[in-house]
Amino acid sequence: MGQGNGLPILIAGGGIGGLAAAYALARKGFSVRVLEQAPEFREVGAGIQLGPNIFRALDRIGLSKDMLEDAWQPEAQEMRDAMTGEVITRIPLGERFVARFSEPYAVTHRADIHGVFLRACQQSNLISLENNQRVDDFSDDGDRVTVTLQSGERVEGQALIGCDGMWSRIRDKIVGDGAPRVSGHIAYRAVLRREDVPDDLWRPDVILWAGPRTHFVHYPLRRGTLYNLVAVFHSDRYVEGWNAEADPEELWNRFKGQRPEVLRLLERIETWRMWVLCDREPIKEWSSGRVTLLGDAAHPMLQYLAQGACMATEDAVWLAEKAGEQPDDLPAAFKAYQQQRYLRTGQVQIMARVYGEFYHARGVAAELRNQMLGGRSPEQSYDGIAWLYNGM
Repeated sequence: MGQGNGLPILIAGGGIGGLAAAYALARKGFSVRVLEQAPEFREVGAGIQLGPNIFRALDRIGLSKDMLEDAWQPEAQEMRDAMTGEVITRIPLGERFVARFSEPYAVTHRADIHGVFLRACQQSNLISLENNQRVDDFSDDGDRVTVTLQSGERVEGQALIGCDGMWSRIRDKIVGDGAPRVSGHIAYRAVLRREDVPDDLWRPDVILWAGPRTHFVHYPLRRGTLYNLVAVFHSDRYVEGWNAEADPEELWNRFKGQRPEVLRLLERIETWRMWVLCDREPIKEWSSGRVTLLGDAAHPMLQYLAQGACMATEDAVWLAEKAGEQPDDLPAAFKAYQQQRYLRTGQVQIMARVYGEFYHARGVAAELRNQMLGGRSPEQSYDGIAWLYNGM
């Protein structure tokens, strides 16, 4: 099954989405070549939040247990007012949450989720993992796809999946919608060792401090041995990518006057990394013949719903499902995958923008936010996010 014309499916990009797609496709019997431009398969970055929907996807490919091994399962999510310290809302994530959504909520290091997919791919004899292989161009030749690498080498496959992120070269050729939309928000991130966090500041939960045009999130990682910090604020700066060194002075100017708990945690950081938050308008068509897109290449989103990795994993599972149903007609399978996904991912793209405005509210808008959220029961909070967490 899934051997088509005897050529492998080519995947451009060996990040979370690319490896998840490779593994899901291999489980359906497809031969896969993953072409990664970096010299090694690795992820930089910091924490990732894993909603019940990603565990529903992981269940389908047998990786939920592996994903939970190094993850941290917080007892609650909590939003606090960064100016007053008031607890705006607290959402339990324990038994009541799991009973409602049938799956857990967890947080993990970006390298750990990537590592789960990488190890799974390394154990499959249907997957070839290749480094220093940047895809510069491709042609759809009807019965196959020919990829041109930066080295000039040409590689043939029965199809091509663009998992090459926000600035996807493959998207540029099949969608052609230009550069991503710059949101005007910047995220600074850092990871501390547990022993570097004062005991009175360490919390087992996911804590979000909502301020005027800012927010600050912190939570444990890697079974509690690390502490993840992300500070987000409005800024006109633009740097492509998401691992540039950050300017502490700009951070301090934006968070001036906020709660001592926030400022004391910020003081613990010696080196910050930053990325400019970008997304794109939702689109309905991201497949063309034997070429399709996945994850950020298809539907990049702001991080306010913490769903980038979750959506890419859902994509991978659905792509493999549709390809498995029509292994000898991958163009039709890609269209079916796109049809399955575009409304869900489009909703997440749009709602992530809304949540960003909500987190960064100021003045009367902040008072209204606090009043609305403060009056909600846990069940009402669950109802508010069920559209996302009940899906896959």
